[in-house]
Amino acid sequence: MKGEWRRSRSASSSRLNMFSARKWSGVSRAVRLHHFRSCSVSRASPNLTFVPACLPPDPVEVEELQRFVSNSKRLFVMTGAGISTESGIPDYRSEGVGLYARTDRRPVQHAEFVRSASARQRYWARNFVGWPQFSCHQPNKAHLVLRDWEKLGKLHWLVTQNVDALHTKAGSQRMTELHGCIHRVFCLACGDRILRSELQEHFEALNPTWKAEAFGVAPDGDVFLTDEQVRDFQVPACRKCGGILKPDVTFFGDTVSQEKVSFVHQRLAESDSMLIAGSSMQHLIYKVYSGYRFALAAREKKLPIAVLNIGPTRLDHFASLKLNSRCGELLPLIVCT
Repeated sequence: MKGEWRRSRSASSSRLNMFSARKWSGVSRAVRLHHFRSCSVSRASPNLTFVPACLPPDPVEVEELQRFVSNSKRLFVMTGAGISTESGIPDYRSEGVGLYARTDRRPVQHAEFVRSASARQRYWARNFVGWPQFSCHQPNKAHLVLRDWEKLGKLHWLVTQNVDALHTKAGSQRMTELHGCIHRVFCLACGDRILRSELQEHFEALNPTWKAEAFGVAPDGDVFLTDEQVRDFQVPACRKCGGILKPDVTFFGDTVSQEKVSFVHQRLAESDSMLIAGSSMQHLIYKVYSGYRFALAAREKKLPIAVLNIGPTRLDHFASLKLNSRCGELLPLIVCT
């Protein structure tokens, strides 16, 4: 496998890295450095505030997943919000603890963000308040296990639907962030890009006396604020052209580029098995490109598919293996051989 990878990389290294974490290698390094300088959250125990209740891993399930991983030589892994809930980041759909179970709020839509200055003000004010805590979330055991599998040559490619940068912080490199990363910001007009941490400094300079206390947390660095609280919040424009600044993420209602989708399909075509960790693969209203399509492609290629997720998923009826456990509790039990 290593020889094949080396030849492939020498032939088209720039294309291979196009949608990997290394496309933003400088930014990714900066994200990690800023993270470790400013955050001191312990990795000793998981944060289960937003994790649905479930039973401990069944020894039979552990054995079955061990067999699945051992038989895989070029494993394709797709992760969803359920892998990051143990790091204290809420998801949308989890029963009882997800955003939709706790509130009637919905995430910002792409079209609304682009056309409405008030929508952008509301989004950035809430994100500004939530950023200090959100940016300090750390990888949990599941992220670290997948990083180790990559180092050992077991994991061929990782695709995450998350925008939290936890895989990057863990050290994964053979990776595509399907929906982008909220630690980066770009201008819709000229494309200039900056770190989200740098934008935080601009927010502070523009709003020296503005203060707001959040009364709830949501996925992706969002918090709950009232319209009254955000009314006077000032939003900076692009430093180069004065254009609209947007997180480098695919908002609901927007689409993932066809080039990125094709790139992921190519990595899947090189793989011999697929593991979905922490994703129900359920459609959401105005959902961005769904990872479910990659699972369908894997089924068409007759690849064995394992699903690790608390609760039902859209893949349960055709997955080779379905496991109902916490990612951070089950994955560390697997010996990578």
